[in-house]
Amino acid sequence: MMCEKGFRLWDEYRRIPVEEMQEQARNHFTNMSRRRSVRAFSDEPIPRDVIESCLRTAASAPSGASRQPWHFVVVQNPEVKKRIRTEAEQEERAFYGGRASQEWLRALRPFGTNAEKPFLETAPALIAVFAQSYRLEADGSRSRNYYVNESVGLAVGFLLTSLHLAGLACLVHTPSPMGFLNKILERPKNERAYLQLIVGYPEEGVQVPVLSRQPFAETVSFR
Repeated sequence: MMCEKGFRLWDEYRRIPVEEMQEQARNHFTNMSRRRSVRAFSDEPIPRDVIESCLRTAASAPSGASRQPWHFVVVQNPEVKKRIRTEAEQEERAFYGGRASQEWLRALRPFGTNAEKPFLETAPALIAVFAQSYRLEADGSRSRNYYVNESVGLAVGFLLTSLHLAGLACLVHTPSPMGFLNKILERPKNERAYLQLIVGYPEEGVQVPVLSRQPFAETVSFR
């Protein structure tokens, strides 16, 4: 079969029987419904190749005009993690000490969070995610990226799913502002810190909040 210039035949697709499709969808839901954010991590090291495979999956996410406007920095050096914790807790103290509205603080109360973030040092890996507003070309020129927030959000979703399916726990951490990550990790001006993921094994006996999800019928419509 002839393809248009710049295209190729998508021959990796494999259609599966409906019964198998239904079973896989149910199994995936069951597995993903067990995922929880945790705030207490073991310091046990995690395999580097597992992180690399999960990041390869994240980098395969769809993006606006296929510009792939993201960069991931894996932080495992204890000194760098300590610097990140120091800077993050400074922002968190400002947040809990007056920057956040009372309504916001009430919403956070069931999670028992505060300005102290020891997991930033305890967890074996932090993955800082950066969004690129534009691309720096080899000749020094700039070229615009498109749908940056949406694209990076999709990549993070792929990454969260991959880490969970690989048997790792993680936490999304978004201190605001996060410019300190650019400084500490020496990222260029065309990138802004999007979020960081704390990754590792959960601490033995870790507890998570008892939460209820919205009824499915209230979050989904079929028309």
